Amino acid sequence: MSDESFLSWPFFEDRHRALAAALDAWAGENLPVDHGDVDAACKGLVAGLGAGGWLQHSGAGIGEKLDVRSLCLIRETLARHDGLADFAFAMQGLGMGAVSLFGSDVQRAWLARTRAGAAIAGFALTEPASGSDVAATSTLAVRGQGGWVLNGEKIYISNGGIADVYVIIARTGEAPGAKGLSAFLLPADTPGLRVVERIEVIAPHPLAHLALQDVILPETALIGRAGDGFKIAMSVLDVFRSTVGAAALGFARRALDEALARVKSRRIQGAALAELQIVQGHIADMALQIDAAALLIYRAAWVKDQGAARVSREAAMAKLYATEAAQKVIDMAVQLHGGDGVRHGVVVEALYREIRALRIYEGASDVQRVVIARSILG
Repeated sequence: MSDESFLSWPFFEDRHRALAAALDAWAGENLPVDHGDVDAACKGLVAGLGAGGWLQHSGAGIGEKLDVRSLCLIRETLARHDGLADFAFAMQGLGMGAVSLFGSDVQRAWLARTRAGAAIAGFALTEPASGSDVAATSTLAVRGQGGWVLNGEKIYISNGGIADVYVIIARTGEAPGAKGLSAFLLPADTPGLRVVERIEVIAPHPLAHLALQDVILPETALIGRAGDGFKIAMSVLDVFRSTVGAAALGFARRALDEALARVKSRRIQGAALAELQIVQGHIADMALQIDAAALLIYRAAWVKDQGAARVSREAAMAKLYATEAAQKVIDMAVQLHGGDGVRHGVVVEALYREIRALRIYEGASDVQRVVIARSILG
């Protein structure tokens, strides 16, 4: 059992503690799932998370607010049990984040479906020539035929190929750079949208390279106002960056659990590994990094839940520290397992593959450093 003492911290209310306990019990009965067919596994996980009611936390209905502490607790708990389950939950939230925050009543019909697990969501932001530099987005959306015509490419799109609906950021040209972008709701069966390639990565997830050729969308597909796309995208990331740190925290907690079991049971020269002072030092470092990450994550979530308009600095600190620390914690867990640590199918080996992408997506670590530095320099 992972350490749960953090739930007594003043960041949380009783409802958060009840949520964490209920989800942990559900996850213990339903996770992990078979990852052999990743598409089928993700579809099954979305349906299961929807049936369990957990996806209701992934979006906000009319008059509701996203509770970031709940999002973080759910991602941490799911990641500790099954990285693909965390992915499935996270993408329902990130994919529909723009609709949760800025969507119209018509667009919220899709949100109701993703929260029920009846539809799968995707967020199409990254392009072949613009990853961290969102302002360099080149996918074009021009007015025509009673709405908008979109052309361009998106790459490394999570749930690409299995999503039922995407939020897509495209250039509408109201001004140069970031001020000339808009957000659109794009059903996956829209003519002109196609999957160029499915992308395989070290920790299997459904990813794809998408192409848009003369994709026609009605005026009602525009989320918010034309020209607000960058603001919308950054507002979504402002909420969900803390949750990436929470997923990393879940991976790190599981790695520490596995390392503790290993050093207590593995013997060397007639004594348990845990009796060696050097091993105790490693365990102390792992625990320290986990607690520090948790403090940063739940501070950022708490500040946002208290009504802060933006938490860019706090969220950047949480994501940066938590993902980098989790990489170190998991690497040490692999080291403490010796040869078994790199054996396919061992938990820490899977965690080693899972954690690496978190230091890249939703703002790479060096991008977070820029965000933090700019907030300090003013």
